[in-house]
Amino acid sequence: MAAVNANFWSGKRVLLTGHTGFKGSWAAIWLTRLGARVTGMALPPDQTPSLFELARVADRIDSRLADLRSPDAVASVVRGGDFDLVLHMAAQPIVRTSIEDPIATFETNVMGTAHLLQALRDKAGLAAILTITSDKVYANAETGRAFTEGDALGGKDPYSASKAASEIVVQSFAKSFYAGLPVATARGGNVIGGGDFSRDRLVADIVRAVRAGEAVTLRHPEATRPWQHVLDCLAGYFRHIEALATDPSTPRAINFGPKPGGPEVTVGELASLGVAALGGQPWRHEPDPDSIEARSLAIDAGLARRALGFESRLDAREAVALTMDWYARQAAGEDAGGLCEAQIEGYEAGS
Repeated sequence: MAAVNANFWSGKRVLLTGHTGFKGSWAAIWLTRLGARVTGMALPPDQTPSLFELARVADRIDSRLADLRSPDAVASVVRGGDFDLVLHMAAQPIVRTSIEDPIATFETNVMGTAHLLQALRDKAGLAAILTITSDKVYANAETGRAFTEGDALGGKDPYSASKAASEIVVQSFAKSFYAGLPVATARGGNVIGGGDFSRDRLVADIVRAVRAGEAVTLRHPEATRPWQHVLDCLAGYFRHIEALATDPSTPRAINFGPKPGGPEVTVGELASLGVAALGGQPWRHEPDPDSIEARSLAIDAGLARRALGFESRLDAREAVALTMDWYARQAAGEDAGGLCEAQIEGYEAGS
């Protein structure tokens, strides 16, 4: 399967939103390794600790702090640089946070996307814009069937609904204002990897519990998700942008999910793998009867394979092992940025 093309990225001017987050920090590190000139736009990191600070990402790129909810702030960053490619990853990404504060979630994920696309309308020299949404954009009736790109959009929680709405915003701007310029969305699975310290995310909760000598609590251990390592997910995004910039027939919405044929891993199974790898206590179950989170979710990544020649390399168990290795080595004193570099190098080499 096709790898990321370093020759394509060398010297490219990239606007990366969300560079202070977990996935955005990994993207910034990898893009600079590929030779891209990255400008980041995001709020300050909201995690303690944060991969952005641990890996000193600000030393690698031109980091601009701005709030997507402010059209003036977004426009100021866009005016301040010239870009070949835009990778829009900034978002409010946590389901439970969206339930606590739905308005801010919609403001960031929907209007923030609109503000960015509006600011980019008159930007000369762009070759492609890719907005990252989610595997949760689909209307999920919990049948267990894997969603394909043509399935209906929906979302019963505010996060999922905001990401589905942002898909419609992107389609609208693309058709109304971006004739001739590829503007697309990528729908990634549940991403795991070293350096995620977010509130209410499973791997981060496991790490915090183990480091505190406590048992992690699970609300829905039976739930299934399309677990995907951050390097697999980012490699798919990068391949998508490469194709958008060079081939006008590239699909404008693509799913990126786990390695085909890999084992389905429940939340409970992932937690068991994680605590075993880090030497933690067995997890415990605390049901949340009021939760509206989906119990099952799966996406079909066949279009990525057919259109881009891309598929993930790591199955869920391999992704968990690589993730927990990062945390174990970081806890032992290894440098976070160096760990990211080493895992990227190993991924590029196919090992």
